[in-house]
Amino acid sequence: MTDVATRLDVARSAAEAGGERALEDFRRDILIETKDGPTDFVTEADRAAQRAVVSEIRDSFPDDPIVGEEDETPSTVPETGPAWVIDPIDGTANYVRGVHNWTTAVAAVVDGEPVAAAVVAPALDDVYAAGAEGTTRNGEPIYVSETTDPEAAAACPTLWWSRERRDEFAAIAGAVVNTFADCRRIGSAQYELALVADGALDATLANVDAHPWDTIAGTHLVRQAGGRVTDVDGERWRHDARGIVATSGELHEEALNVTRAGDRVTGN
Repeated sequence: MTDVATRLDVARSAAEAGGERALEDFRRDILIETKDGPTDFVTEADRAAQRAVVSEIRDSFPDDPIVGEEDETPSTVPETGPAWVIDPIDGTANYVRGVHNWTTAVAAVVDGEPVAAAVVAPALDDVYAAGAEGTTRNGEPIYVSETTDPEAAAACPTLWWSRERRDEFAAIAGAVVNTFADCRRIGSAQYELALVADGALDATLANVDAHPWDTIAGTHLVRQAGGRVTDVDGERWRHDARGIVATSGELHEEALNVTRAGDRVTGN
């Protein structure tokens, strides 16, 4: 049940299969629908990619629960036993606009904790993966940033804030600008987490709740690359945590303070 090497192989192959399927429709004329808001997109490519991911997992683990975003899959991660958490296209808003920064993410979890993960950026030809020891990009080891000076660091507000909470986003974005050297917003939480693991970003952060399929795989990449991931209160991050703060570890307290700027707006 806890054969991490096997689960890593399946996570990678499933993410690659889903990514390849999504890439077939990238920058093509496809039907675009919205779910909970005007920028909450879903396409047939999302559904087709999820079917490809699920098929790959089922070939090796036919009985494991699969948690995902599309096709009425369960949305809650089981607290016990093995499961898979998948996102066929993380960054669909980028995808439908023809922007290359979107990913397919697959995580294997046991008792609610990730043990293996893959995040594939098909339009960028990058495959990030992590098992029990270390994180790789395209098969080569990667590590978090060693930057210790906030004035030389780049941070990224991640996820997204509902319309009625945009003042919190504005406060966090302002705190990023005032604390760090650079503010980035990329539009795919899993890719942003992969960039923290790769040392390209020093931090990615939010005070809003995340869906497990948006974050679990990337969180495992960061930790296995030597980084730190917590909730807004600085406690070890889990899929049911409030907010997410992922950093190299060097500037984590600064990133926590930036994230709490959103809470200060509401008096929490």
